[in-house]
Amino acid sequence: MTLFLVGIGLFGVAWVLTPIPDAAQEQAVAEGSVIYYRDGKTVLAKQGVNRKNIELERVPEHVRDAVIAIENRTFYEDTGISLEGTARALWSTITGKQVQGGSTITQQMVRNYYSGLSQERSITRKIKEIMVALKVDRSRSKNWVLQQYLNTIYFGRGAWGIQAAAQAYFGKDISEIDISQGAYLAAVIQQPSRFADPKGSDLAAAKARWQAVIDAMVETGALAPEEAARQRFPKLAKAKTTLAPKGQVNYMLDQVREELHRMGYTDEDINQGGLKVTTTFDKRLMAAAEKAVTSVLPDGTPGKVRTGLAAVDPATGEVLAFYGGRYQASQYDNAFSAKVQAGSTFKMYALAAALENGFDLSTRVNGNSPMRVASAEVPNSGGTSYGVINLVTATRYSVNTAFVDLGQKVGLEKVAKIAKAVGIPARQIDPHKSAATFPLGVASVSAVQQASGFSAFAAGGVHRPAHVIRSVTDSSGKTTEITVKGKRVFSERTAADATYAMTEVVRSGTGTAARLWDRPVAGKTGTTDKSAAVWFAGYTPQLSTAVNMFRDDNQPVVVPGYGTLSGGTLPAMIWQEFMNEAMKGKPVKEFPAPSYGYGYRPPIADNGPVERREENVPIVPENRSSPPDDTPTSAPPIEETAPPEPEPEPEGDGENQPPPAEPDDSPDINVPPPDIRQDVGSDGPQVR
Repeated sequence: MTLFLVGIGLFGVAWVLTPIPDAAQEQAVAEGSVIYYRDGKTVLAKQGVNRKNIELERVPEHVRDAVIAIENRTFYEDTGISLEGTARALWSTITGKQVQGGSTITQQMVRNYYSGLSQERSITRKIKEIMVALKVDRSRSKNWVLQQYLNTIYFGRGAWGIQAAAQAYFGKDISEIDISQGAYLAAVIQQPSRFADPKGSDLAAAKARWQAVIDAMVETGALAPEEAARQRFPKLAKAKTTLAPKGQVNYMLDQVREELHRMGYTDEDINQGGLKVTTTFDKRLMAAAEKAVTSVLPDGTPGKVRTGLAAVDPATGEVLAFYGGRYQASQYDNAFSAKVQAGSTFKMYALAAALENGFDLSTRVNGNSPMRVASAEVPNSGGTSYGVINLVTATRYSVNTAFVDLGQKVGLEKVAKIAKAVGIPARQIDPHKSAATFPLGVASVSAVQQASGFSAFAAGGVHRPAHVIRSVTDSSGKTTEITVKGKRVFSERTAADATYAMTEVVRSGTGTAARLWDRPVAGKTGTTDKSAAVWFAGYTPQLSTAVNMFRDDNQPVVVPGYGTLSGGTLPAMIWQEFMNEAMKGKPVKEFPAPSYGYGYRPPIADNGPVERREENVPIVPENRSSPPDDTPTSAPPIEETAPPEPEPEPEGDGENQPPPAEPDDSPDINVPPPDIRQDVGSDGPQVR
């Protein structure tokens, strides 16, 4: 009698000293995030814990009956514990022997769900588990307990909870699971690792356990004998590997995670918060980007040659597609992370600055080669001298000296202002903005930044920052739509006139390899000194795309069959291949007409190698709204004061250059190497 009273007393003390924990274990309620392509339906990847918490009402009754029949037949009648089973479990803990377990569904739920209750085998933990189970049974409904249990237990195949298990084993929502399949999910609970993908003796054991579930359902009255006799062992879906995502998916996830961080989401939110993230990435265009690179680059392309591609929607700033390289070769992607000298593609920001500040396409600049600037001598590609030319000709043939002259006339600070306004960070611009060769592209940019920058021309002078997320839905169902405000960075007239000059690049200049025969294209080639980086950036009214090629070691980009590359060769060809697919089925849209009456006078005489009139360009009327440009036929002398840290310039593009007016033996200019992270590559036939 005394021992009984002592036992009652100890039980009372334990009851008082063991409250129900205030919080659930993070792991018990954690839901992984699902990342979708831009359609919001196609899954790109899953991150974190594979669990989707659901209400008990969504679980079919026959699935619930199967679990209860095999795990805890007295669930709805007991007090949350089984005295017989608890005694067995305590004896197992004391003796260290493996005895059949006796935990009820409530006890299992308590152990898995509440914080402060570990999985260790100790008498203290077991007593605490019993106390909490008893209190939960008194304070919570049986259905609440069953719901938490089904959402927290592990089913194998990386699936936590009944909903994830239904997807993992049968590719279905739990509401679609039939009796046979539900019985298998109940059977898995006993040995989830063994029954996850059973073969041989494991398969025989799984079938035996499944049959035990069916029989148990008959014994509890949940299933009629004749219905049980009709059940057949279900066909399991093929087990999916849990390896890390492959290829471009890794690069996409890197960018999604970085953008979520900038939005204030933590890694815990991403891995355990049950977010649904819809990205801007178009699955078809992502495949087209990769195909464009891999199909155009010839066999034998050195492994150290890297290629990046990025496509941005001018109307939204959304990054629709990109190619970041071979992930297995470098986790440093070529589209977002790698930044290389922009070369002559950067000249378009100088052109925009000029058009925005009182100059027009008829403005005359000095295209002769070489041009001495401070202590540096700037040549044109091949030493070609063009004489005094207008800005259309300067753009068409990517004339270095003309844009150095233009930068001096406009002011380099204004060029820098435009470059920053279209999204290129100040940290990439400011170290170079005082150099006379700044307009020639000595600053380093990424493919995404350049596609975003050129998108401002396609959008009529409005820039929208590039981004990769369309919406985020949290675990409560609240959706945040991501939109970015457009900012006017230059006028529609500037955009239209600059676009006209860039259409001439593709029509008859350095970028003819980028032509799309069914629609107008504007773009600009870029080739840095000694071809350390080569570019083509261009757009239609609906899409802006940039392609770059460079090497890990900053050496010239040389490809068998093409030799030393320029922007008008493989980059333009890759751009064309991608855009042909991207524009398929899209309506043909025209660019706005240039401001003939204000900005552009056809080159009746350019005093340079090109002495022909433009086709279909009307003569500007005499009564223009502003006076004609009075730029002298010979360029004014360039101020000889050396800029801080003078920058040498990248050579202009050499494609489709007219013959030189006079020979020139100007030396190459030594340009600092591109600002990219180095990694080791092989020179095998690998596409990067």
